Amino acid sequence: MTAVATGHVGAVPPILSLVVPVRDEAANIDAFVARATAALDRLDLAWEIVFVDDGSRDASLAAMLAAHARDPRIGVVALTRNFGKEVALTAGLDHARGEAVVPIDADLQHPPEVVAELVARWREGAPMVVAVRRNAPHDGALRRLLSRAFYAMFRRVTSIDLPQGAGDFRLLSAPVVAALRALPERTRFMKGLYAWAGFPYATVPYDVAARAEGRSSFGIARLWRLGSDAIMSFSAAPLKIASFAGFVMALVAIVYGAWLVGKTLVLGIDLPGYASTITLVLFLGGLQLLSLGILGEYVARIYDEVKSRPIYVVRARHGVPPPAP
Repeated sequence: MTAVATGHVGAVPPILSLVVPVRDEAANIDAFVARATAALDRLDLAWEIVFVDDGSRDASLAAMLAAHARDPRIGVVALTRNFGKEVALTAGLDHARGEAVVPIDADLQHPPEVVAELVARWREGAPMVVAVRRNAPHDGALRRLLSRAFYAMFRRVTSIDLPQGAGDFRLLSAPVVAALRALPERTRFMKGLYAWAGFPYATVPYDVAARAEGRSSFGIARLWRLGSDAIMSFSAAPLKIASFAGFVMALVAIVYGAWLVGKTLVLGIDLPGYASTITLVLFLGGLQLLSLGILGEYVARIYDEVKSRPIYVVRARHGVPPPAP
């Protein structure tokens, strides 16, 4: 290889940056580094890998530091605690120096060999190249069903073009990265932010591979939370739905009240039914609590924003310079 591909971090500015968020992936780091560096070395450009340790509790950080010691093109940004994958991706984008940046998972479900196709489409002029899942054979039926339902709902309640099967695995050109760095919000749904920026994109299909080792930490509960954050970060539809439901129930109550008055005037006073009354009271009470809960979710997000805390805190950097102010 030429000196461009093997120079020390900082000696030659990288053209391509891989951003790899890591949370308890010690068993996968070495395999990922071997495949990623082999794939990147086949490209005719300077590159770097920026690992972001998101508060790992296993030996992930030690494995990443060992990889950095072997190859200075590999850098590590260690956060002080677990801030979540979306924030770890943000930290990686802030520290990446390449003209093109590719977020990629460390578990090898995103094949590093696909990066060459992303780069080829970028060189053809696409400011963003999205890797779209062609299949997901390793996901359960429930997870696939919920994924399809989420993408359909997201497109319906927002104006964001979020392609079915698109994840974080994609290539972002420098203008796209600059636009994302300018977004300071703390409740971050990165797939939505990529699309919100509005840049045209090309797509590259790929087959999702099995995890090299271990199990995903994203269970149904975490995916549900991520989905609700996504909807509430990009749409006021839940508030509008709650308002509409309240209007409908008020209309039903008016009609029902008028019917009771008319029945009483015509037929006289009848013994009211306890079951129907308590059912109606419980239903209306539940609807009110649901509406208050939705409103509370939005208020909580406002509260997080007005505190203006940093999105993340870096404990240490290894082979990665601080981001430009």
